[in-house]
Amino acid sequence: EGKMVAALRKLGGDYILDTNFGADMTIMEEASELLERVINSDAVLPQFTSCCPAWVKFAETFYPEFLPNLSTAKSPIAMQAPTQKTYFAEKMGLDAKQIVAVAVTPCTAKKFEIRRDEMNSSAEYWDVPKMRDTDYCITTRELAKWLRAEKINFDELEDSTFDPLMGEASGGGIIFGNTGGVMEAAMRAAYKFATGEDAPQTLIPFEAIRGMDGAREADVVIGDKTLHVAAVHGTGNLRKFIERMRAENIHYDFIEVMACRGGCIGGGGQPRVKLPMADKAREARIASLYTRDAEVQVKAACDNPDIQKLYAEFFDGKPMSHKAHHMLHTTFVNRSEDLGPNGACTPATCPTSVPNLKKAAEAAKAAAEANN
Repeated sequence: EGKMVAALRKLGGDYILDTNFGADMTIMEEASELLERVINSDAVLPQFTSCCPAWVKFAETFYPEFLPNLSTAKSPIAMQAPTQKTYFAEKMGLDAKQIVAVAVTPCTAKKFEIRRDEMNSSAEYWDVPKMRDTDYCITTRELAKWLRAEKINFDELEDSTFDPLMGEASGGGIIFGNTGGVMEAAMRAAYKFATGEDAPQTLIPFEAIRGMDGAREADVVIGDKTLHVAAVHGTGNLRKFIERMRAENIHYDFIEVMACRGGCIGGGGQPRVKLPMADKAREARIASLYTRDAEVQVKAACDNPDIQKLYAEFFDGKPMSHKAHHMLHTTFVNRSEDLGPNGACTPATCPTSVPNLKKAAEAAKAAAEANN
């Protein structure tokens, strides 16, 4: 981590902040929203996570009926960026219009996410219509290419540290990037919010939700409530999960979804690993996050001193406040019409399915031959 921060400074970064801090912010809002939904008998359940932009886009296109179920909490970079251009800028005496916010992520879908129309909370805050919360998003693989192009050698760098205010994360923020990590982080915070006590050893580590199975589920007792939760990774696994949930009428309170196998650590922007070693690489990355989690003292986002300071000084003292809701929450769009006039398609009728693409190609070829 120290050499990564040093490398980013070498590339010209004036301030280097930890995206895991943004993960802590997401958990503050998402866990609070979950508790509100569980307590409110009229609320829509289950609550799905919304921090994976590929899953969000997938839901908007293929499962728009679940959009009311998605947490309105933004993803870590989508929370961190506007907070950098408001809270951080004010605290550091910076002109927000001069800030170029660059996110480094393992995810290619983040490139789409930062261009969503609604990702402009800092623009509304400063009344600068053209301001974007995140200006650029580069993948870890692109970062590696950039480092090579600039001939930066990690072995020759002295360790550096993140800048203050938004540079420290809890263990929950650290494990956010792997399948099951968001769920575990949320349960740690939700337990503390609801009971005032630290999450018990049954939740740290949350063994039932860890691992590489396509879907894992568990019951979590928080106060006088028992929450039925699940973690799913991979859209193929998700389709099967939803079919089973509907067929068997299974009630869930909270469902974590990540589009990539293994979670963010298996993102499309990560360094490529040849099969059959890919899962071993993912498992090694997951293990490293859990190892780091075990090393830190602060386990839950709500116990992060910098998070506490941020909320006390900027977000009106608590998650889900009016200001927090305006800046850290978002909306979703029904994109089912992208699939055609019927708003949906099956493998047999979908124009982009492999068999139908072959049929379309054959028809085009036949038409071209007939014209000749």
